[in-house]
Amino acid sequence: MHTAVTRFNTVVLLDRTNIGPSRKMLPKGHCRYDRNDAVLKKDCYAHSVVFDLKTNQIRPLMILTDTWCSSGQFLPNGTLLQTGGDLDGLRKIRTFEPCEPDGFCDWVELKDVELVNGRWYATNQILPDGTVIIVGGRGTNTVEYYPPRKNGNGAVELKFLSDVEDNQMDNLYPYVHLLPNGHLFIFANNKAVMYDHQDNEVIREYPELLGGPRNYPSAGSSVMLALDGDFSTAVVVICGGAQYGAFIERTTDTPAHGSCGRIVATDPNPGWEMEDMPFGRVMGDMVMLPTGDSLIINGAQTGTQGFDMASNPCLNPVLYRPDQPVGLRFMTLNPGTIPRMYHSTANLLPDGRVLLAGSNPHYLYNFAAEFPTELRLEAFSPEYLSPDRANIRPEIKGIPNMVRYGETFEVSVSVSLPVVGIVEVNFGSAPFATHSFSQGQRLVKLTVTPSIPDNGRYRIKCTAPPNGAVAPPGYYMAFAVNQGVPSVARWVHLVA
Repeated sequence: MHTAVTRFNTVVLLDRTNIGPSRKMLPKGHCRYDRNDAVLKKDCYAHSVVFDLKTNQIRPLMILTDTWCSSGQFLPNGTLLQTGGDLDGLRKIRTFEPCEPDGFCDWVELKDVELVNGRWYATNQILPDGTVIIVGGRGTNTVEYYPPRKNGNGAVELKFLSDVEDNQMDNLYPYVHLLPNGHLFIFANNKAVMYDHQDNEVIREYPELLGGPRNYPSAGSSVMLALDGDFSTAVVVICGGAQYGAFIERTTDTPAHGSCGRIVATDPNPGWEMEDMPFGRVMGDMVMLPTGDSLIINGAQTGTQGFDMASNPCLNPVLYRPDQPVGLRFMTLNPGTIPRMYHSTANLLPDGRVLLAGSNPHYLYNFAAEFPTELRLEAFSPEYLSPDRANIRPEIKGIPNMVRYGETFEVSVSVSLPVVGIVEVNFGSAPFATHSFSQGQRLVKLTVTPSIPDNGRYRIKCTAPPNGAVAPPGYYMAFAVNQGVPSVARWVHLVA
């Protein structure tokens, strides 16, 4: 249901706690006792694990309170913040401090602080100062912050969320993007605002996006395209979704939206540019690749989000190429074989592949259904990893472990064939993926100079992002990209 990649090249996977026996046991003596659990009063099964990308080994983690449809974000120090859920988890705040794959790090439930409002289906976004805003949730049309702000406001009403709610909700898991001007682009249902989180006020209303609802339970997906140049322009893309009414009527055969809207969120007079995907798709995941293209993967062609409410899995990924003209931006890719329906995720990995996990469209585990609870993990390899491009794939030989805002630094790379053109150095965040949206997803293309040959390698002079509005503090996957082919990333800590 939730996944996040850590700087130790591990992946944290997280489900609900009240779903019954999983197929992974907790260590002996680590059972969870909950007399209110409808399925297991004594629960000795893992509902969270950490996955080692190098060895494919899985280690069980212990989560104490219900994380059903919760939210998360990495803090500047690399700790995963995890908030809310259902039932006893509604107001909980948890942390996971990642460790080496052979370590024993585990979830910690904070006892000295909790959410002001219970949050189920909320969205988290790290801010320029490294704090995190937590937006919305079912029946919770407010925002709050972690750590709590010292002015004592607690939770602050965001009337926009209640204004866009309809009789099947459609305002849950709002799409939140931090713009390079420091404000937030917040989209819910079919409308968006620019939100000043410092003064807690809406400073712009965007035009309505036509084509029906786009957020849970009708979710498509959304990305902010790569930031580059002078970092003053931010473009947001929203694709797919379920037709209004499919959730209320519980129909599994209502065709999903195939339309995408694209808007320059920083433009003083913005408007939506519309285009159509090759397939209608609900519950798709949009993943920013190191190149600046976006992969659209997972989901269904009919139905809506919810338990047993979709059919006709969309097995073909689609590549969205933002630099191409309208009508030529989508490229259909080779199909997968495993349906990834409700409660599936997609995350960019440091080696350039995309991890696909999950799919449990049932209230409890069900391994015998048409679309069963899916325990298999798989990695999708984009076209840039094809063998015929191996000789232009760069390898990072040297890069600082830490850089400061605005700092100039060098990256050293090797490439089999001579370098032609600019080798990019791009910073990709590690988002928290859940319910068709990657919270905190970001790609920043650094300002670089042409590479200089140096004893069989190439030196590239780079300038770190200028401030936390362009790239909030934290750990980033740094990719060298040569002719559209990314290296294996190295983790870099961006600090003030």
